[in-house]
Amino acid sequence: MKRTRLLSPTLALTALALSLSQMSGCIVGAAIGGMAESYKRTGSTEIEAEYEGLIGKSFAVVVSADRVIEGNNPGISARINQRVNDRIIQNAGAAFAIPSADLLTVLYNTPQWPAMTRGEVAEMLGVERLVVVELVEYRLNEPGNKYIWDGSASCVVSVYESDSPFPDDPVFEKAIRVSFPDTSGLMRTEIPEAAVNTELANRITNRISWLFYTHEESNVIPY
Repeated sequence: MKRTRLLSPTLALTALALSLSQMSGCIVGAAIGGMAESYKRTGSTEIEAEYEGLIGKSFAVVVSADRVIEGNNPGISARINQRVNDRIIQNAGAAFAIPSADLLTVLYNTPQWPAMTRGEVAEMLGVERLVVVELVEYRLNEPGNKYIWDGSASCVVSVYESDSPFPDDPVFEKAIRVSFPDTSGLMRTEIPEAAVNTELANRITNRISWLFYTHEESNVIPY
């Protein structure tokens, strides 16, 4: 008859402790992993400015778009111009900036400014830094389909330093593109046009202005 050998009390306690230790490690590991995943979903990250040359300087933002964009979205250039200028005034640490109302008045009264050199525009506005935003695209619908929302906005952001030896040459350039809605196939009956337009403008404003100051971004930001 085969006998089963029993563990001594000491060995049995050691085996039990080891088992509990391993189980606790798994639980702790799972808890830490869950916390990390939760932070990834709900947390944010500090993002540094890509261009810091506005600090301690005077600046102005100017936004331009072609006639097709303006025709389909009346006033979009002025709207983004004001929003970006205001946001940078509040956050970028510039020494001086032209208030948006005054800035838009000057640009409105000088309709030829897009044809001027960047150095001439900066001199006209009396600023050391000129932020130029050229809207390349701004649409709310799928091309050829006015019933489906497919908002898209893109631009090129350039910075000119009027106090440099080459005031007409950009010292910083960045291409930006955003979209909204985040889900495809949404129809006019599901989201109001004003909501799509507002969110798309907010997103392009954020991406432009964030280039110039340190800010927090959600870890799951969709654009």
